[in-house]
Amino acid sequence: MYKIMIVEDDMVIAKAITKHLIKWNYEVRYIKDFRNIIKEFIEFNPQLVLLDISLPFYNGYHWCSEIRKLSKVPIIFISSTSDNMNMVMAMDIGGDDFIVKPFDLSVLIAKINALMRRTYSFQRQVEFLEHSGVILNLNNTSVTYKDKKLELTKNDFKIMQVLMENQGGVVSRNLLISRLWESDNFIDDNTLTVNITRLRKKLETINVYDFIKTKKGLGYVVE
Repeated sequence: MYKIMIVEDDMVIAKAITKHLIKWNYEVRYIKDFRNIIKEFIEFNPQLVLLDISLPFYNGYHWCSEIRKLSKVPIIFISSTSDNMNMVMAMDIGGDDFIVKPFDLSVLIAKINALMRRTYSFQRQVEFLEHSGVILNLNNTSVTYKDKKLELTKNDFKIMQVLMENQGGVVSRNLLISRLWESDNFIDDNTLTVNITRLRKKLETINVYDFIKTKKGLGYVVE
C-alpha cells in the first residue's frame, strides 16, 4: 500500500484530503507537530508528500530542501499562492508538481495517481496486487484488507501471488505445485490441498472469506 504524508497547516483541509485518499487505498498520515516534520518523515517513510508552502515555524520550501537531503520521494506542493514566482521556486527547490488551493479532490487524486505511476511503475520499491479490496504487498509478503494486515509464509505468499496474477483465470494444481516447490521431485498432491486450506483459514482472520475458489478437476481461481 502506498503511503502519503500530508504537511498542511489547515487541519480541515488535511482531514478532507486524508479521508479521500483512504478511499483510494492509500495509507495516509497528516502532520500535527510542525516542529518535527523530518522525524515524522523518517518514521513514516512515505512514497509521496503533499506539502503546503505556508506553514508554522518554517515554510514548505525549507522542508522540501530538508526532505531532498534524505530522499527523492515525489513532492506535490499545495498552496493558495498561485503566482509564477512561487511555482518556479517550488519546482527549482525539488518539487515535482504544484496544485493551487482551492482545488477539486478528484484533480488532486489524478495528479497523485499519475505521479505514482511515473515514479514507481518500473521499480520494485512498492508493488502490490489488488483484488476486491485485498492487497498483496510484493515487497514485504503481507496481505492487507481494510484495516487488517496478515503476514504470510513463503508458500502462502506464492499461492496468493500466482492466483492474483491470474485473477479471473483458473490456475491448475500442477502450476501451483511447480511454483511453490520449484523441484522435479514428486510432491504429494495432498500437500497443496493442506497449504490452500491453511491459507484460507488465515485469510478469514482478517475477514476475507471465500477468496480462493476451487474449480473441481481444474484447480483454483480468484474471481
